[in-house]
Amino acid sequence: MAETEAALRTLAHNVRAARTRAGLSLDELGRRAQVSKGALVGLEKAQGNPNFATLVRLADTLGVSVSALLEGKDEGSVRIVSADALAPLWTGERGSEARLMLTTSGPAPVEVWRWTLEPGEEYPSHPHQGGVVETVSVTSGRMTLIVDGAEHQVEAGQTATFDGDTQHTYRGAGTGPCHLIMTVHLPPGPGSAA
Repeated sequence: MAETEAALRTLAHNVRAARTRAGLSLDELGRRAQVSKGALVGLEKAQGNPNFATLVRLADTLGVSVSALLEGKDEGSVRIVSADALAPLWTGERGSEARLMLTTSGPAPVEVWRWTLEPGEEYPSHPHQGGVVETVSVTSGRMTLIVDGAEHQVEAGQTATFDGDTQHTYRGAGTGPCHLIMTVHLPPGPGSAA
């Protein structure tokens, strides 16, 4: 329980700091991210339990990575992260899950995710900010990637990439679970050299 409270305090601090850097009021951030002001007030007070979609909308609106909202101070130049040490940010009803492993530093960060998709289970993602590029590499099983209404089958050993600023959905296909590594390439932040 102490870990959860510490994580909420870190999230609260990071959201407040990113909102302040962006010069946004709670009302304006709520309007842009489609999150109620009450939920934002609770979040900045380290109360509540924001869902994955809310975290993505806040990160997109603030121009930061999801992990920038979740992580504490950088602990050194080499980070090694074990999947079983991280709680899933999304869990489906059939056992699917998504874990944000880490985000690289620098002017154009990259999020690295591990996903498991059970057959027939899907995660619909809202469009991200312009300039976001997603890449999915299936390590076992098969998935259906739906981008802007078009379905694409991606099998073990295959990698697909697409612009994330359109509606997209990840769906498990086949008879067993699909395991994949996803990278989300974020555009350079304001004031970066790139």
